[in-house]
Parts: sequence; structure tokens; C-alpha cells
Amino acid sequence: MRRAFLSIFAAIFTLQMTAQQPVDYVSTLVGTQSKFELSTGNTYPAVALPWGMNFWVPQTGKMGDGWQYTYSADKIRGLKQTHQPSPWINDYGQFAVMPTVGTVFDENKRASWFSHKAEKATPYYYSVYLADYDVTAEMAPTMRAAHMRFTYPATDEARLVVDAFDKGSYVKVIPDENKIIGYTTRNSGGVPANFKNYFVMVFERPFDYVAVVKDSLILEGSKEIDCDHAGAIVGWKTRRGEQINVCVASSFISYEQAERNLKELSTSGFEGTKNAARDCWNEVLGKIEIEDTDIDRLRTFYSCLYRSVLFPRSFYEIDEKGNPVHYSPYNGQVRPGYMFTDTGFWDTFRCLFPLLNLMYPSMNEKMQEGLVNTYQESGFLPEWASPGHRNCMVGNNSASIVADAYMKGRRNYDIEELWKAVVHGANAVHPDVKSTGRVGYELYNKLGYVPCDVKINESAARTLEYAYDDWCIYQLGKALGKPKKEIDIYAKRAMNYRHLFDKDHRLMRGKKQDGTFQSPYNPLKWGDAFTEGNAWHYTWSVFHDVEGLITLMGGREHFNNMLDSVFNLPPIYDDSYYGFPIHEIREMQIMNMGNYAHGNQPIQHMIYLYGFSGQPWKTQYWIREVMNRMYSAAPDGYCGDEDNGQTSAWYVFSALGFYPVCPATDQYVLGTPLFKKATLHLENGKEVVIQTSSAERFIDRMTFNGSEYTKNYLTHKDLNNGGRLEFKMSAQPNYQRGTSAEDAPYSFSKEIGTKKRK
Repeated sequence: MRRAFLSIFAAIFTLQMTAQQPVDYVSTLVGTQSKFELSTGNTYPAVALPWGMNFWVPQTGKMGDGWQYTYSADKIRGLKQTHQPSPWINDYGQFAVMPTVGTVFDENKRASWFSHKAEKATPYYYSVYLADYDVTAEMAPTMRAAHMRFTYPATDEARLVVDAFDKGSYVKVIPDENKIIGYTTRNSGGVPANFKNYFVMVFERPFDYVAVVKDSLILEGSKEIDCDHAGAIVGWKTRRGEQINVCVASSFISYEQAERNLKELSTSGFEGTKNAARDCWNEVLGKIEIEDTDIDRLRTFYSCLYRSVLFPRSFYEIDEKGNPVHYSPYNGQVRPGYMFTDTGFWDTFRCLFPLLNLMYPSMNEKMQEGLVNTYQESGFLPEWASPGHRNCMVGNNSASIVADAYMKGRRNYDIEELWKAVVHGANAVHPDVKSTGRVGYELYNKLGYVPCDVKINESAARTLEYAYDDWCIYQLGKALGKPKKEIDIYAKRAMNYRHLFDKDHRLMRGKKQDGTFQSPYNPLKWGDAFTEGNAWHYTWSVFHDVEGLITLMGGREHFNNMLDSVFNLPPIYDDSYYGFPIHEIREMQIMNMGNYAHGNQPIQHMIYLYGFSGQPWKTQYWIREVMNRMYSAAPDGYCGDEDNGQTSAWYVFSALGFYPVCPATDQYVLGTPLFKKATLHLENGKEVVIQTSSAERFIDRMTFNGSEYTKNYLTHKDLNNGGRLEFKMSAQPNYQRGTSAEDAPYSFSKEIGTKKRK
């Protein structure tokens, strides 16, 4: 009997496990236990659809606070429509609603205590119990609209606050239509003068109470207000448990378009919208199917995949004819076609966009169309957009975004226009937004580097990234059949990284205009010649020519010793450039992994470089260390800023067992697969099955479609054709596999015939 009972229990447990769908593993709270001094993600629980135009978030922070939801907070101030990509960039087009009992508007006074024990946070549905009012608030999203439901107690003063925020806003209550309309102009930069986010709210029940708010003054009975900080309050008499449903949508184009966007909501009511959103998430997340018994790893993986498909944000809408149309954040006009925003290419060129090209290629084709529109409307490709050009970070990595998409087979857009755009961006700088185009391009083109003594900050970082970007332009030009005389200059400039290599330290170093190195020199100094990192982090930013870097360092042995040193060094630092330890420094310091700083992007590919230098087992060791120690599905689940999908996409790729060290090649460098089985359901109908023999970290041997495979890379072409990868894993390294020069991934030096290392 006991044995039969256990068998039944096991069967029920197995059924429950198999009933789990990908979205059920997602925690939207990962990374929310963050603050200015220390980031564990700097995320918020976005209630949204993949690549949605509008996100919704429970707002715990004050109006204008970039940390709009923090896990440690006790009170919720409202349910906020947000377009924030990062607390450092902040928000735009935001407004909020808040159910209350009693008439109150001030965000501090209306804030209610809540508990995570009475909060349900998923990508497709959010609910929370607002204890001060005995109200349960729920919301479910579409791309541009949301369905809200509020359950009130028995009261004569059930209220809903609409806060259009300050810096110029408008609200109108239309009782005859059970409707509120309005707009907010609140932003943090990157918008034209005519920027507005128009919103429409439709209620299922007539109002018993109406007021508008003028700069904190409640005007009962008034129905319209245009001022610095506008708001509205509507109310009802309710029985206990009575629900008020609200349909809300917005548009950056017009009220009429906002009404059109309302039609995205299910005609089956709240539950219909909720179920449709759930189905959408399962479809997108289910493109990567994981089979494993480790529930914590499943949660971490799908929580990371969720973050990987939120940004770039769709910034287009669908007009009355069913065509995409957008308000241009660059010239303020309403234009046809796609537009995307809220991403920084300095972060996301590394592996977020390569993930889109592998798993969601049709989505990235739309994004490439959006880049065409950006160039035509502003004269430049974006480097950091939110929603228009923002002055943030360095590099000209739009070239990588364009080249990688084309080299991975994306075609349905105007690539000739993008070719003009990348060439222009390499030889110009935006007149108002200096991080767009190339700061210092004149000196870079003349000297082969950006000097450190000409009042251009982070000059070495710029040089290294420009060199890689030039390689991207060269590869794209070759693929497009551009004349040799037109593209050879970019091949030459792709080798400019060599100008900054200091052979005495075997590290990159800032260089003066006269050709001498920057002095004094501290390789542990953050900032100055580098961006949010030091020489130990940035030296490896030769994505396109690791073989050339190995040669500069004196061969494989020296190269591997330098890689090892990153981990062997204590987490010491020089923060004199900033005057205090920025959060990225602190995140490196506390992780107990030497000077390796996974919490920021410049070094995230470094561990994979052992595969170029004949020691792939070290890649396997350190990748698993990072995955085990620096990621989880907890509120502190990241080791630094998540950054619009980049740090999450690193985990997604690494869990699958490979990573795009050099976007715009067709190669992915091998790491170590994490799961018992992973199946990639590609858009072309093919499947890639990745199977492991055990949970150990070292690869003893592997086969691809049944044949022995010794290379330290996979090609996009091979993966795109579908196939089966089988890994025999081991607790001990295999010191013979993947050690020959032929097993190493692509390097530009090999392509151009540079003398090989001795």
C-alpha cells in the first residue's frame, strides 16, 4: 500500500511539473533589491508583453525617482505606466493610477502599505493587496493597453486617482462616456518640443464622484484641467467585494490613436486579456524549451529570457489601415513604419541582439527597419535611445547591430540606407548628442587612436570600440560587394587596437597625441581612459582579433597567464577618477572573484577567450562559477545592472553552451551547457537539440549530428540548419580537447594573413 501511495504521489508530482509552462518559471522581481550604491539588477517588475510599447509597474519610489520599484519598499504609490529602460536614464511619458478609499491625491499621503506575501508578480498579470484601503488591484497588459480591475470594500468613498505627473499635463473627465482622457509630457530628455503621451481610460460604471487636481489642489465638481501637475479623481459607492474594471490605453500620436489602441484589449474582459498575455509569453519564451529537474535553474533561465525580450521597446502603433506608424522622437513628426527605442548599444550589441538574430530574427528585421527610419529622421543611427538620442556611454556600436543582423541572414529592409548610415556615423558626430556618431573621429582617423590628452574622456575605450566597429563596417561592406578601395580603410582601422597595447604591462593604455603613453599609469584605475572599468577589463575588447591580441602578448602562455591574473588579483581598485567607488566597483569588490567584474559589460566575454588560446576547460570552469554564484531567481539575482537584456542574454547563451564573442561573425564560442536537454525551436521550423550526459561542468567530448566535434565554436549556419549537439560531461577537465590552432574561433589576423604567432 505504501509503495502504491508513493507511486501515485510521484505520478501527481510529475504531472504538476510537466504542466508548468515557461512563463510559470519567471520571477519579475529578480534584480529589484537594488539601490544607488549597489545594483543587483536595477530592474523593476514590468507587466508587459514582449517588446511592448507600454510597461506597467507598481510604483514604490517617488515621482521622478529612477528606482521606481524596490523590493525593500513598504508602500505603493500607484500603478504606473512606464517607459523607463534604466534608473540612470529614467522615464518618459509616465502617468499613474491609484485606488483609494477617501479623497486623497498627494503621492505620499495616498501611498498604501503592502506585502510581498499579498503580491503576485508575473509578466502577464500583477495583483497586490493595498492594506490601507482594503483594496485589491490587478492589471493585465497588451502591447499598448491594459485591463485593470479593482476590488473595493463596502464604502461610500471608493476612489481612483489619475496622476498625469508634473512638468506639463492635462486631464479631462467625461462623465457621459464613463471616460477620462489626458496627456503627460513628463520626460528625462531625448524628446522633441511637441512630445506628449495621450491616454484614454474607459470605465464600466458611471462616476458617483468627480474632481480634477491642479498642482495638488483638489477641485471637486470640475472636469478639466491643464497645468503643471494635473490629475483627476473619480469615485463610486461600493459593496464589499465589488469590482471596478478600467480599460486604459495610450498613444504618442493622438487621442484617436489611443482609442484605436484600446481595441487590443480582449472582448472577453479582464480574464481574456490576462489569458491572451499569458499565451503570448509562453509562445515567445517557449522558443527555447528546457528539460531539467533543477527548479532553481529553470527559474533563473526563464527569468533571464523574460528580461531578454522586453527591450528594445516597440515605439510604433497600428493605424486605421493596419499599417505600422510612429511618432518620431527625433523630429516630432508622425511617420510611417517601425520604430524601436530604449536600448543602449554599448551594452546590447554584445549578445542581446545576437540572441534576437538566432531566436527571434523576424523581430530584429523590424528593428532594422526602425534603424532605417531613425537615420532618415535624425541623420544618425542611435547609440543610446530613450526615446530619441541620449548622451550616454561611448562607442559606435550601431555598426555591430547592423552588420550582425545582415551577416546572420536578415534581409527585408533597406540595407543600402543602413550602409550609408554606418559609414556616416564612423566619420561624424551628432552636433547635440556627442555619444552619437564618433567623438574624436578626426584624430582617430588621423592617428589611429583617440588621444587621452585632448579633453575627450574614456579615450582608450573609444579607440578599442571604434576599431571593432570599423571591422564590422568592413565585413558588411564586403558582404554587400562594396569596392575594395571604399572598404579597405576600415580593414586598416580595425587593427588600431594595436596602438594602445603597452608591451611592458601586456595591457591596453591611454596614449597622448604625441604618441607617448599616458603617465602615470595604474592598470587598476577605473574610468579616465576607460569606461566604467580599468585596463584589466578593457584589454580584452578586441572581439574581432583575439589571435592578434595573443600575438601582442607574446603567445598563448602569456595570454593565458594574463587571463588567469584577472581572477588571481585581489579586488583592489583606484577610484580617483570618480572620487568615490561607483556601484560597478562595489559590485566587483564584493563578489570574491578577483578583478573580474561581471556586473558590467566590458569584460563579460573575457572568460570565453580561453577557447582561442588552447585552454577551453578554463572557460568551462569559470562560466559555471559565474552562473552558479552571480545569477539566481531571487530579488538580488544579478551581480550588477541587468541593462536592457544584455546581462540576462549572457546567461541564456551561456546556459545553452555557447556565446557570440564577436558579433558580425557567424560563430559562437563554446562554453559549457547547463541543462539536461535544451531544444531551440527556430523560426525556420528547424530545431537544435542540446543534450548533456550529466550536470558536471567540463566537456569530455562532444558530437554534432553524430560526428565527433573538437572545435571551440559553432557556426550560425550550422545551428540555423538544425541539428543535435551531444555532450559527454565530466567532473575533470579534458586537457586534449580543443587545444589545436585549428580549433580556435575566428580572428581577423587569420583572415588578412597576418603573421601567425610563433
